[in-house]
Amino acid sequence: MNAPVKEAEVAARRIRDPRLDFFRGLGMFIILIAHVPNNTWVNWIPARFGFSDAADMFVFCSGMASALAFGSVFAQRGWLMGAARILHRIWQVYWVHIGSCLVLAAVLVAIDRWIGDSNYFAQFALDKIFSSGPDRILQLMTLRYVPEVYFDILPMYIVLLAMIPLVMALARIHVALVFVFMFVLWFAAHVLHYNWNAQPEGGRGWYFNPLAWQLVFFSGFALMRGWWPAPPRNRTLLIACIVYVAAAALVGCQYGYTCHAGFGFAPALGDIHTALDYWIDKTSQGPLRYIHFMATVYIAWYFAGVSGRNLTGPVVEIVRKVGTQTLAVFLTSLIAAPVLGIFIERMGHGFPIVLVANVLGIAILIAAGRMTGWFKSSPWRARHVRAGGPAPE
Repeated sequence: MNAPVKEAEVAARRIRDPRLDFFRGLGMFIILIAHVPNNTWVNWIPARFGFSDAADMFVFCSGMASALAFGSVFAQRGWLMGAARILHRIWQVYWVHIGSCLVLAAVLVAIDRWIGDSNYFAQFALDKIFSSGPDRILQLMTLRYVPEVYFDILPMYIVLLAMIPLVMALARIHVALVFVFMFVLWFAAHVLHYNWNAQPEGGRGWYFNPLAWQLVFFSGFALMRGWWPAPPRNRTLLIACIVYVAAAALVGCQYGYTCHAGFGFAPALGDIHTALDYWIDKTSQGPLRYIHFMATVYIAWYFAGVSGRNLTGPVVEIVRKVGTQTLAVFLTSLIAAPVLGIFIERMGHGFPIVLVANVLGIAILIAAGRMTGWFKSSPWRARHVRAGGPAPE
């Protein structure tokens, strides 16, 4: 292969889909707002108006991003190198998970010492990491113990990454086997109720059951790999998706928050919501939840335009920049959200305080994305060497 072809391939791999980065960034902002305690803005996030939420968006986009980042390695370097690349990513995400647990624990201990009359360390259930002796530390390190608050999505992501080599092997035999694999695991989780214990003593399963959530992850993965063809731009299909999403808003309010649609105005609709619990369950990815999310995906894809040409403007660019650095931004939000919640609790729950907390949180995520991008660009490396000058070390 000659040099120009190699350069073209490298350039193609560097092209980022603006739709993917935009919606990943948007998901980061929504997840932050949802995770801030005492935050009244949480009553206006998409989860209050439907069955699915930003977690589905995050996992789906992660599947698409994984197809872009790792699929070419399997195709060009072979299965073993692809599996090695996945193992390296698992290693990175694993230490992000462990490190974020310990960093937030330290931050909350410092806040408790500073305030003097609080116990946020226990309030956020991080005391349970240390209260059961050294065995609990071992359980945390081996993912046999998953903390109850904030730290349940990265372990799920680790398991999903570990499934990629198997999925790529199945695709080599026949792409249909990938979809059989996806359905069998989802069936085991949702219908047969298989899940892993989030603590050795039992009583609590993984909040994000990987056997179920792989359905969302590999839907994005399959679309980006071309195993699942892109849907047609059909106005009838668009209307059907809008009708379904609008109907779900009437009964889709979750977790007992204030609802501004559906049974927020007509409490009798809450009976329908209760009746649908099995079908819209979050942990096991209920089928109506999955269909709702895929309907929102189609609507977003349709209005974004071909290749995302409708996603333009300074606000879109800010959100997109955040979406290019989701792991670092997500880690930042895990630490920032509890601190912002404490700020709201201590300063009062009035509109100005809540506004300041949310604007500050959004600014923190934007700064985290920009700073991470800056560090990844390796600005300390020389871009040009003057003729006759020394070569860079």
